[in-house]
Amino acid sequence: QQILLLMSIESGDISLLQEMSLDDHRRLAAGMLERQPGLIFDLLLEHQQRHGAPTSAEVPGVPWCTCGKCRDMPTDRERKCCGQDPVHCVSLLPHFTQYCLDEGYLRIHRQYRENLTALGNVREPGEDNRECRHAAYRHYIFWQHGALGQGNRRVIPSCCVWRIRDKFPDPQGQYTGYIPGI
Repeated sequence: QQILLLMSIESGDISLLQEMSLDDHRRLAAGMLERQPGLIFDLLLEHQQRHGAPTSAEVPGVPWCTCGKCRDMPTDRERKCCGQDPVHCVSLLPHFTQYCLDEGYLRIHRQYRENLTALGNVREPGEDNRECRHAAYRHYIFWQHGALGQGNRRVIPSCCVWRIRDKFPDPQGQYTGYIPGI
């Protein structure tokens, strides 16, 4: 049925969509999101445009946050929110958890990076969490923006930064923060 739907949409005939039941629409949407998880952001954006996003005055916490999960950051540049409402915060998405907090994914990433850079395996106390944090930051950037290249950096929303920091804390609570590209 999905192949027929795609063929009819490509030919400009959307009657098949109009004939589908609500359950069929839901199954189709779930299947599409399973195959292309990034489409969830298109759905969230459309939902926001239809229903409006909450203003920062409606969400307790820091004034620049709309998702309600952000915490204050040391610089203005780092005071960035994902821009979603509290229910759809990026830091709560299953894909964020899978890509940025799953220790198995991060371990593979770290091993691959060590093999490429020939850094070795020397670890000091607290090093494991730091490496997981930095791997999680790289995963987030790649997931959201693709490969950026050397010196090209992006700010990660505070809600996501703190979810990563909570999962992989520094023993002394000392974090470097955002470093602009050269």
